[in-house]
This record gives sequence, structure tokens and C-alpha cells, in this order.
Amino acid sequence: MAASALRLVGLLTLTLVVIVISLWALTIGSSDIGIGGVVEALAGAGDERRFLVVTTVRLPRILAALLAGASLAVAGAIMQAVTSNPLASPGLLGINAGAAFAVVASLILFEPAPTAVYVWYAFGGAAAAAFIVYMLASTGAGGATPLKLALSGVILSVFLGSVTASILIFDKTTLDNVRLWSVGSLSGRPMSSVVAVAPYIGFGLVAAMAFSRQVATLSLGAQVARSVGQNIALWRLASGAIVVMLAGSAVAMAGPIGFVGLVVPHMVRLAIGTDYRWILPYCAIAGALLVILADNLLRFALPGRDIPVGVTMALVGAPLFVFLARYRIGNAR
Repeated sequence: MAASALRLVGLLTLTLVVIVISLWALTIGSSDIGIGGVVEALAGAGDERRFLVVTTVRLPRILAALLAGASLAVAGAIMQAVTSNPLASPGLLGINAGAAFAVVASLILFEPAPTAVYVWYAFGGAAAAAFIVYMLASTGAGGATPLKLALSGVILSVFLGSVTASILIFDKTTLDNVRLWSVGSLSGRPMSSVVAVAPYIGFGLVAAMAFSRQVATLSLGAQVARSVGQNIALWRLASGAIVVMLAGSAVAMAGPIGFVGLVVPHMVRLAIGTDYRWILPYCAIAGALLVILADNLLRFALPGRDIPVGVTMALVGAPLFVFLARYRIGNAR
């Protein structure tokens, strides 16, 4: 079987796994609802209370997990391709921190607003953070090298994270409103929030898949991209806009969930190779799977405990990334 056919089969299989895991996740919660009850509720049949629990509490949470995971993983893959930096991700390069800071600042400065409004604040914060990181990395000899981008991103992330934490400490009202969100949480997400953010994530994912060939060319380096006639400035700008849209939407909905955009692209490249025409769709499905597992495994193992997905991703993502880094270094030797 050709390599493309094998990759297609793998992608369809992974999609099926995500569907099965999503149905299982709908059974997790304080109310004892089995898979049969979930299917009945989704079909609009059965007990009214069960229907409300599944459709207004659990289903929005599952959809938010799928959307956030897919968008952050694809954003991370694009960033790693465009910057030629294996450490690039919305978390490490300050994109998530910028979006989170903008949302928290808007809560202080303006009246409460629907999620659809906060998405635009998140877009602005993410775009500003990306611009600042690039400008910081571009100073000095050599321009924006991968190492300088990573260092600039870490510095800005720490700074904005500290400012955001300070705001939350001194404004108790805002802290109460976004306490869980600020560490990355899917708890209590209403369907209205998911519906407000879904079009932006959907557009960003479609654009990423449509431009996957250009992203693949950029991943080969500036010299190769120029040799095939690609307008590097234009496609870097387009890629940056897609990253801002995907990461900003995810942060506005679920908070700054870390490690998804860093770990998933590495896992996918290890599994299927370096062709970004396949990496991007695989990242979308694998990112959704990782986040939904991270959000539900501990809730299943520890009934009654609702641990934010951002905390779980830190516990899972850090050692997983260390393993991947050691594996890649070992192979390089």
C-alpha cells in the first residue's frame, strides 16, 4: 500500500478513536449516565434531566476540548515550520500569554461581554505578543534565529504571566471570574461560548489545511522557498495570521492551555514524517485527542475532582516532551 494511502487510513483510524473517546467522555461526571443514556440524550430521547446534563453541561465541554486541542496543535505545527524552531509553540513564544493578558485586561477596563467579544481581545493580544517577540528576536546580529525567538518568547511569557497574575491578585472580583480559566480549564463552558468561538477556529483550521503546501515549503528554509518562487514575507504573514486566529480563539474559550502546541507536532512527525500536508491534519486530530484525554482521565480516576486541563497538560506534557527530546537527540547521534 502506498505511503499516502497508509497515512489516510491512519488519519481515519485516529478520527474514529477521537469519536469513541468523546462518547466515553460524555459518560464522566457527577451524574451516573452510561453510554446508552448518552446516546439516547444525543438523539433527543429518554429522561429530560439526563438530556439537559448531557447537552448543556457535558457536550459543550467535550466540543471545547476538541476545538482547543485541534487549534493549539495546528498552531504549534505551523509555528515550528515557519520559524524552523522545534521549540516554537503558542505557549513558549508568548502567543498564549499575550492573548490571556488581553482578555484579563479587558475584564478590568470594560464591562462584562460575551465570549464573541473576548475573542477579539485575545486576537489583539496574541498578535501584539507575536510582533513583540519577533522584534526582540530580530535585534542584534543574525536576525531572528530560532534560539533568539525561543528566548524572547520565554521572556515575554514570564513577564506577561507575572503581570496577569498581579492583576488577578489585586482584583478579587476578576480573580473569582477567571480563576480556573487563567490556568486553562474547560469546566462550566456554556454552549454559547463554544458556538461563538467555533467559526474562528473552523476558518483557521480550513485555512491551515488549504495552505499546507506553502507551510511545507517554508519548513524547508528560506533559501529553498525562494528558489521555488515563494513569496516568503507574504506566506509568513499569512501563517502568522492563522496562528493568531487559532491560538487566540482557544485561549478566549479555554484559557492558556500549555504543551499542546509543543508536544503534538513532535509526536506526529515521529509517526508520519515531515510532510506538512499530512502533519497539519494529523495534528488537528491528535491535539483534540490529547486534550480530551487530559481533561477526562483524572476526572475518571478521581471521581468528584475536577482538575483543570491546564494543570493536567503540564503534568503530562512536561515529561512527554522530555522523552521526545531525548528520543530525537538519541536518534541524531
